[in-house]
Amino acid sequence: MKEFDCPTCGRVFDSRRGLGVHHSRVHDERLPNRECNHCGDSFYCESARAYCSKHCHDAAVSYEGKANPNFSDATEQTNCEVCGAKFEYYPSEKDGVYCSDCVENAAWRDPPQISGAAHHSWSGGKLSVSCDVCDARIERYPSQIQSEVVLCSRDCHAEWLSAAFTGDGHPNWRGGGVGEYGPGWRSVREQALARDDHACVLCGTAADELGRNPDVHHIVPVRLFAVMPALAVRDAHTLDNVVSLCPGCHRRAEFGHVSRAELRWRAGIHRTDAPVAGGAMA
Repeated sequence: MKEFDCPTCGRVFDSRRGLGVHHSRVHDERLPNRECNHCGDSFYCESARAYCSKHCHDAAVSYEGKANPNFSDATEQTNCEVCGAKFEYYPSEKDGVYCSDCVENAAWRDPPQISGAAHHSWSGGKLSVSCDVCDARIERYPSQIQSEVVLCSRDCHAEWLSAAFTGDGHPNWRGGGVGEYGPGWRSVREQALARDDHACVLCGTAADELGRNPDVHHIVPVRLFAVMPALAVRDAHTLDNVVSLCPGCHRRAEFGHVSRAELRWRAGIHRTDAPVAGGAMA
């Protein structure tokens, strides 16, 4: 019976498998089980690998010519369309058109024409048009004159905005003013300021802090009185329909962020039948 000696401790085994198990468990090292096809060194590998390292593999295996797995029966010859010289190319890559010398030399290539009418987005060029404010002749591309007006400068743009966004052209237009407040306004304004101690009824800011008297605000807007057939603007000027507000609180009230009920309560007004549009009661 053939015996197998442990190369580390000398213990004898009657099978190579037993020696291998012993060496890996006791000496924590696997014994070689293969021989490299290139250098002849022994090495361990669980798979059927033929080479001990990548270096031996690359040295033994060639990928040139027919040894390349993508080999497709070598190259073909053709003539360069620029210089006429013969050159070889692989049909699997692309059709041969230019030799390598001509490809590296960019002088033969004509850059594409992309200006003017040759551009893919060409639509006729600039148009001659007139500024809608000063009537000056200007040139604009069609894409620049798709809006409702054509303007030549910032000054003309500012002038057009001033005219177009005035009155009913402004996005916040609500029908304009109601004209002069008429008789009774000055008197009721003075009474409201005296009643409210010349201070804002919401935040308490006084006239000496503002540097002037607070605003006097109509709880039910004057414009609602103006549109009601049975009432007139002067009917809005009653002490129970006005309160003193600082500019900040006045803006909040105008934009509906403070209820009419709170304004009356703050000013000590107990009237609840103030008229509103359509004859309803506030």
